[in-house]
Amino acid sequence: MPVLRVACFRHGESAANAGDATDDPASIPLTERGAQQAIAIARRFTSPPGIVICSPFYRAQQTAAPTLGQFPLTPFETWPIQEFTYLAPARCTGTSAAQRRPWVETYWDTSDPTLVDGPGAESFGAFIERVRAALSRLTKLPCSSDLTAAMFGHGQFFQAMRWLIETGAPIIDAEAMRAFRLIDQRSPMPNGDGFVATFDGRLWALEQDSLIR
Repeated sequence: MPVLRVACFRHGESAANAGDATDDPASIPLTERGAQQAIAIARRFTSPPGIVICSPFYRAQQTAAPTLGQFPLTPFETWPIQEFTYLAPARCTGTSAAQRRPWVETYWDTSDPTLVDGPGAESFGAFIERVRAALSRLTKLPCSSDLTAAMFGHGQFFQAMRWLIETGAPIIDAEAMRAFRLIDQRSPMPNGDGFVATFDGRLWALEQDSLIR
């Protein structure tokens, strides 16, 4: 069976990443630096991927745009691979990352994978199931080119993908949640960076060489 290859790119630098106060997490735009990172991603491709898959969040769509412009005939789909929103958006309106930091620390210190902070928020357990669903859906894509798919999404979502591929994480409990948080803090995924995951028909793995070849 041909090996399925998926390149996963975190969006370019966003206004929130730059420290600006933001409102709706779905509509946060890229900064000028983020836009340049999106162009740099597109330049990595020497041939079109089989499909471009993108988060519905605006910053991910903006990041995918230069690649889609380079390969206008490539199929494009929006999947529910949006970022993990664990704080209720209503109470975060008009705040910066620095202002939200105490709420963030309280959430992760609680280590409750069933906790939902409020309307519009997601539990850690539900988030991981959404990541598992994306991995399962990817396995059904046809291997029509060297690179089956290019995905444009978010740091914690792709961190969770990588974590599941490496560990399986069969039980999502407080210990698993703490383990994920530790990995995300120690090895955050930079804006505009990513990795390649492969599926051989039986197992997922992480490719160790260059992101695009």
